[in-house]
Amino acid sequence: MTVHHLPPTEHVDVLIAGAGLSGIGVARYLETERPGTSYVLLESRAATGGTWDLFRYPGIRSDSDMHTYGYEFKPWPYKKSIAGAKEILSYLRETAAEYGIDRHIRVNHKVIQASWSSAQALWTVEVERTDTGERRTILAKWFFSAAGYYHHDQGFTPKLEGIERFQGQTVHPQHWPEDLDYTGKHVVVIGSGATAVTLLPAMAEKAKHVTMLQRTPTYIASLPSEDIIANTLRKVMPHTWAYALVRRKNIAIARGIWHLCKTRPKFARSLIRFLNKRQLPKGYPVDIHFNPPYDPWDQRLCAVPDGDLFKCIREGSASVVTDRIKTFTETGILLESGQELPADIVVTATGLNLRLFGGIKLIVDGEPVDLHSTVTFKGMMLSGVPNYAFSIGYTNSSWTLKLGLLAQHFCRVLDYMDRTGFAICTPQFPDADMPKRPLLDFGAGYVKRSIDSLPCQGPDSPWLMSQDYNIDVVNLRDGAVENPYLRFQHAQQATGVGTTQARRAVGA
Repeated sequence: MTVHHLPPTEHVDVLIAGAGLSGIGVARYLETERPGTSYVLLESRAATGGTWDLFRYPGIRSDSDMHTYGYEFKPWPYKKSIAGAKEILSYLRETAAEYGIDRHIRVNHKVIQASWSSAQALWTVEVERTDTGERRTILAKWFFSAAGYYHHDQGFTPKLEGIERFQGQTVHPQHWPEDLDYTGKHVVVIGSGATAVTLLPAMAEKAKHVTMLQRTPTYIASLPSEDIIANTLRKVMPHTWAYALVRRKNIAIARGIWHLCKTRPKFARSLIRFLNKRQLPKGYPVDIHFNPPYDPWDQRLCAVPDGDLFKCIREGSASVVTDRIKTFTETGILLESGQELPADIVVTATGLNLRLFGGIKLIVDGEPVDLHSTVTFKGMMLSGVPNYAFSIGYTNSSWTLKLGLLAQHFCRVLDYMDRTGFAICTPQFPDADMPKRPLLDFGAGYVKRSIDSLPCQGPDSPWLMSQDYNIDVVNLRDGAVENPYLRFQHAQQATGVGTTQARRAVGA
């Protein structure tokens, strides 16, 4: 009889779930700030890169400039500041190789569940090999979720009346077929967000005509794909200096634009409309197709490089229709206005499904954690959940700006625990009656659909999910680790912690 021996249980200091932009970034800070810290990155997919490996639709690119979306520690090496997925993936994988992070990455490793034991001061993490089905367990002192906040396996598609009658092909951008040929075809892209405005000019190069069908307009601004100042500075000074200067410049500009939109929304709306009108054909109905009913930055503002969206509208290869779908027909889409859009291919760029922390089930001392009852601490930990950290970037600026700050603060927390001998670190929300707010104060549909399943934030620091880089520099990079609401314990102090205390800590 053959005996199959299970591999011994592995022990690490930090287990990171996700090997995309956030996971690789956190690992780099562990490598440089805390050499000797043992860690692994577990990636459920077959390749690293997260979002930038998952999405394969035409034209996929960043909608933030790479001098702020890139890592602070690694200058962006390419000329284009608004870059495509291929260049971003290369940058991420080069970072992983340069710092030896790739030796710690395990692809096809999906975290199913993580259980915290206060008695052991350890996470027991159940992992499944997605290629073989094998299961194993890893013990970790800290569990760091770098899995982002949306469902990688499933995009959002609303109910579309009569879609079963449509004789053409329907595609969701999250599941783009490699062999999709849209040459000479009539394409309708349903949606008005960043994905739709990327697809329109990219597909217009080959398609007979591409129509963006939107129910509600989105604010759209044109940005140069290349940063002239950045490319000039690189010629006259060391690349690292140039990158640091341009990064500061772009942070200031982005923050200024956001501040203008929030404090003077009428002026910002008029300015965006004026700039849009200049790039559209004479007499174009700007107020129908590019004048949203909400204020700028109530939802994320879409950037289009070099005005490519407006260019294809001017040339007639693409158009925008603002209307509602009545029903699909065999050959297209009938709108409530009575207009019918012919279509060979329909792309449902209708959004994402949120799934915070990769959908991993968290358990604290035998009790499942109800995420909605937790409150974020410094935008990187959860009340009542010990030795757990996560990364969620900014919604009003480049995601990665926040990643660098919270990764540095995370390393400082670990340093403090090493110095003091503490084994457990738990944020404790002071009062169950304290007012709570949604985690993301953001009007996007994918946020509204999921708000009841997300953690909350409090009314002020340290429970606020800050969206201000300058404030986070003070609180995360320079601020003290010790906090009245952050409880540190030695391992032996926690042996008596039981189910009741764990429930109280998460506000259950």
